[in-house]
Amino acid sequence: MKRLREKILINEEKLEEVNDFLTREDNPLVNSVLEIIDRHGGIEEINRKAKENSRLENLMQRLEKMKSPFISDLEWLIKQRDKEAFISIPEYRRKVLGRKADSVKFNEACAVTLEISACNFFPWLIEEAKRAIKKRDLMPARYIRVRSMREQVEDGDILAFAAAMQVIGASYVQTLDTKGTMPGPDGKPINVHLGGPETLTGYFGGVGVPNEYALKWVEEYLHYYMEYGVRQVLNTNIGTVLLGFLLHKLGVDIEFKISVFLGADNPYSILWILLMAKLFSREDGTTPLAGFNLSNSVNNQTIELAAYTRKALGFEASVRIEHHITEAYKSIVRQPYDRLGELLEIADHVKNISAKHEGAPPEIEQTRDHPSDILDYFMPKKEIIEKGLMPKLLANYLDKHDAVNRTAKALTEKGLAFIAAQNLHKKE
Repeated sequence: MKRLREKILINEEKLEEVNDFLTREDNPLVNSVLEIIDRHGGIEEINRKAKENSRLENLMQRLEKMKSPFISDLEWLIKQRDKEAFISIPEYRRKVLGRKADSVKFNEACAVTLEISACNFFPWLIEEAKRAIKKRDLMPARYIRVRSMREQVEDGDILAFAAAMQVIGASYVQTLDTKGTMPGPDGKPINVHLGGPETLTGYFGGVGVPNEYALKWVEEYLHYYMEYGVRQVLNTNIGTVLLGFLLHKLGVDIEFKISVFLGADNPYSILWILLMAKLFSREDGTTPLAGFNLSNSVNNQTIELAAYTRKALGFEASVRIEHHITEAYKSIVRQPYDRLGELLEIADHVKNISAKHEGAPPEIEQTRDHPSDILDYFMPKKEIIEKGLMPKLLANYLDKHDAVNRTAKALTEKGLAFIAAQNLHKKE
């Protein structure tokens, strides 16, 4: 077995060949990336501008300049945070367990991050916050956004949401427009053989960012990173995953998360990506890979093996495993889909995992006149309003909020810890 195992070793000469290829002056693949970086002012200027434009005071000033109605909502949110209107973690635990909560030792080392998807409109966040205050609920610590970036810019939502995340102490990820399911940033179809969500099956064939659009993905990322401080984005294609690694290695402080659409559904696909993360990590060991949203098909053994590989390669603290507990009721998975029981089985020993809620529990969804539908994510705001769907989509979102709190309650009942919005829910 030892002799057989040794055959897996990567020959150092082959690694040198790879390095030689990557650093060749006539390498068009690498040169194209370097040219984009140079055109945007170089690494230091890119990071400087992104840092400046992500500052809370600058985000607020830009909203004020737009005379945005979101300013008053943000000021309200700040006021509620500052007067500690949200339930504290000890209070929440006592709400669930009664006096017993004071004697339970919760394992914070394996705390589960509470995650919600997709919070596509800033006003939904405010409605969620009002609901959390009224019901003594928890606000998630992580938010996913799947809405046209161009739309977010037009109504100022991109600025308001970025500001809100800093206010409440949560992380978030955006979905760039350079993907095969809709027109790109230039308004043109990215893949001529895809007609939008109704031909989504073609997207799963790995044709989401074809041809020159991989470099356009880099261009789009740098634009939103520099202009709005958007640091973390979804990654749906193996080519743009590699480009994300290259950008970070070169010095751009990019972060990305592997999307469920990439189909990381077995320990070997996860191993492959983590190996690339290791090979392209910086000298300090850091990687832009912030997390995996694993395929809905993964079981707990795959999650445990992913955690094993992640720890062995030194990424346990930095690469989150994001797992769907609930899913949209329509257009994405077979129903009923509810993974809460499985989460409770692994939450006491798999570190840095998040519980993602993209729908209500199936028994709730089937009672709704408009159950959550993944295809709603691709609907333009104008069409949503024309069809009178905004109240129904908000109701779907608040159902997801309730699902988040169902998970927090179940974790608490088992003596397991969670992470909620860290500026809202005090630990002491």
